[in-house]
Amino acid sequence: MDQKIRAGRNRTLTLSEEEIPALEAKLVTQKATFSIEQIIDKTLCGDILETLPLLPDSFADLIIIDPPYNLTKNFNGKIFNARSDESYDEYLATWFPQVCKKLKPNGSLYMCGDWKCTSSLQRAIEKELTILNRITWQREKGRGAKSNWKNGMEDIWYAVKNPDDYYFDVEAVKMKRKVIAPYKVDGKPKDWEESEEGNFRLTYPSNFWDDISIPFWSMPENTDHPTQKPEKLYAKLILASSRPGDIIFDPFLGSGTASVTAKKLGRHYCGIEMDKEYCMLAEKRLQLADEDKSIQGYRDGVFWERNTKST
Repeated sequence: MDQKIRAGRNRTLTLSEEEIPALEAKLVTQKATFSIEQIIDKTLCGDILETLPLLPDSFADLIIIDPPYNLTKNFNGKIFNARSDESYDEYLATWFPQVCKKLKPNGSLYMCGDWKCTSSLQRAIEKELTILNRITWQREKGRGAKSNWKNGMEDIWYAVKNPDDYYFDVEAVKMKRKVIAPYKVDGKPKDWEESEEGNFRLTYPSNFWDDISIPFWSMPENTDHPTQKPEKLYAKLILASSRPGDIIFDPFLGSGTASVTAKKLGRHYCGIEMDKEYCMLAEKRLQLADEDKSIQGYRDGVFWERNTKST
């Protein structure tokens, strides 16, 4: 299905004609009400508005949402058109309240956005949940702008159903940073450690993340999806806000980052995606995760600062 001519070192994941039948057979496409057993660890191929009402309520421990931003974007031939803020608010209202019904009473939700749509996301979330924070992460790459500032940041809104009862494990998402000016007391490192790989300090995470690399052609997780999120980005959300064995739900699955990262981290998953090719890419990535559970930038239980570890 892939017609692009790629360089020999390009590791972008594609689909071959030979593997399509087996991958397509893994997709769930039924149009009847689902039991919880029918959706766990599955990729549901269908429209979100048609599929959401078929899912059981209160099944997800954690929901991660990467909806179409208020931009004109081509998703494998399906065009999402930019619109007025009011119209985008109306679009969110068609599905977001239904998504929230799928969250457990003590569950958490993260929703991604950019500067242009983030106010709409905030308004939508506040009607259904309690917002606890807004994460801003540096995209690291992007096209320059001659008449405006280059957009190098995106937001992730963090919300819960019950602010008095939710799960958050800050110890699971510590970052390992290089120590540029090591400080010692009595000749011994103070709050940092020496190693063969350099001098590092374990730090608690803030709501600004500058250690994320966008998937690109040399990374094995990369696909042709135009807005693919990095596995490292989602790993932070999953480790902080879910336990092993919990269910992670993504209603805009794309090429499968949420499901794949959940599987690699010992969680269950469920995702909805309307494009069949993206669904099959997700399934291919899930198969590959059986053999390779590595997440670029995450190793030995900590997140490494960008450009300090390749795996």
